[in-house]
Amino acid sequence: MADLKAKAGHIRREIVRVICKGGGGHIPASLSIVEILTVLYEKVLKIDHLRPRGPGRDRFILSKGHAGVALYAVLAQRGFFDKKHLQTFGKRGTILGGHPDMHKIPGIEASTGALGHGFPFGVGMALAGKLDRKGYRVFVLLGDGECQEGSVWEAALFAPQHKLDNLVAIIDYNKHQAMDRLESIVSLEPLREKWSAFGWEVREVDGHDLGALEKIFKSVPFAEGKPNLVIAHTTKGKGISFMENVPIWHFRMPNAQEMQTICKELELENF
Repeated sequence: MADLKAKAGHIRREIVRVICKGGGGHIPASLSIVEILTVLYEKVLKIDHLRPRGPGRDRFILSKGHAGVALYAVLAQRGFFDKKHLQTFGKRGTILGGHPDMHKIPGIEASTGALGHGFPFGVGMALAGKLDRKGYRVFVLLGDGECQEGSVWEAALFAPQHKLDNLVAIIDYNKHQAMDRLESIVSLEPLREKWSAFGWEVREVDGHDLGALEKIFKSVPFAEGKPNLVIAHTTKGKGISFMENVPIWHFRMPNAQEMQTICKELELENF
């Protein structure tokens, strides 16, 4: 577990370094999913960085594409592309845009950013796997604010009807959306009961508990013939004290004094 914790810490530092050097990005939305991505890519997903399009691979889709820097850092750490590309984020000619591009970046399964699109894309992949009798699984990470989209609920209705137990949806339930708390915009509660009523098998977990995340992801499918939902309770801006659950930081960049605090808290050197 110490190794996983160290890798998660590295990813946190990379997120801040890449976004701040690049001049803009969604730091808090990226920080809330660090442990989820770390566990998936280190312990769960059946993938091969040397064959990023191998037919038997598990698929992962980051439906909340605005947190793409977190995924870039993980993919670079796993060897899908040279880490030097992280230094080009925000620069002309980079392969690493503000949102993931499946045509430019090895390991990206779907170009996402317009909220509500990545999840139905993943449902289609899971259906294709069933129809083709393939053994791969599809993991889709959604933002909680994204779950207000009608396309999400249409896909959520579709998956149980087709018994897509090879599909794992994960909700990054940090309870914030853009510049406010979720409950002040459009509340999702009762979230678990809604998905259960649609025919999903639902589990809840602390989205920053590495051990609990590994255990729950390795236990899918939760029930034969039913799609799987993991509600991961997270903290937006996790790891940076003055950013945690503070809406104003959704797209704001830290100043020099704030960077000193960040470097101290994340043990970020050579910035």
